[in-house]
Amino acid sequence: MEIEKEIFSTKFENNHHKAIINLIYTYGWITNLLKQQLNKYKITLQQYNVLRILRGQHPNPATINMLKERMLDKMSDASRIVDRLVQKELVIRFINSKDRRAADILITQKGLDLLLKLDVEMSSKNILDKNINSAEAGILSDLLDKMRG
Repeated sequence: MEIEKEIFSTKFENNHHKAIINLIYTYGWITNLLKQQLNKYKITLQQYNVLRILRGQHPNPATINMLKERMLDKMSDASRIVDRLVQKELVIRFINSKDRRAADILITQKGLDLLLKLDVEMSSKNILDKNINSAEAGILSDLLDKMRG
């Protein structure tokens, strides 16, 4: 649906302004879709992001700093997110053998199993496939890359 119909407004300064409004609106739309899926498993979007990063590192551990660098939401507090994941037994935290001041984070089998379920339910292809095809998704991704310079 067109952004004008979604927000009940046609007053845009220009196409650049309209594009920014559309990006912000679409970010919220996608975020809400993802949150609905994650709520079933009582995890947040940020926790899901950390679990995926840790799975990518597996079987090697990650540090909090590595998680901060790789997280999509740079404003997130990685330490608190990890604390919550430890409570849910989805990750473990242990002292780094080389630097006792640092902690290493490792995804548990329970965390890996949860991601396997979520891989099926949260397939990005399934989210976008209803409205845009693979070629269009590629063009969109290229345009977003270009926008960020």
